[in-house]
Amino acid sequence: MTMWTAPRNGLQRLFDWKVQGVRWVEIIGVLLVAIMIFSVYVAKAGAAREGVRISELERQIDDNGERVRLLRAEVARLEQPGRLEALSRSAGLAPVDVHRRKDEGALAAIAPIPEPRPVIVAPTTAASVEAAAAEAPEGPEDGR
Repeated sequence: MTMWTAPRNGLQRLFDWKVQGVRWVEIIGVLLVAIMIFSVYVAKAGAAREGVRISELERQIDDNGERVRLLRAEVARLEQPGRLEALSRSAGLAPVDVHRRKDEGALAAIAPIPEPRPVIVAPTTAASVEAAAAEAPEGPEDGR
């Protein structure tokens, strides 16, 4: 039994050790409780911040949903066939006459003429002009 009593006496001495009349185990216990209280406070504060952020995002989602609903109603109003017909008549537009139809062969005649492409001239330098003059054959230009 002496084997078990030595560690127990050492352990008992650690639990009985006091700092200014307070056992060190009690000091550590109070510090652990204080740390737990602080960590719970920090966690609750973080959760409250996230809760505020979530409620703000939900409010934005509701606002955007309301805007989408209003815009869909506006599109439906603007796309009404009667309204479009009245606008086209006031602009002088009318349906295409059925007799103005053309066949495939006539399409080339009514196709728009393409505009000529602009010619881009590269800027020349004095050195390139001299090089071109040096490469030109000497002699009469008219071939005689």
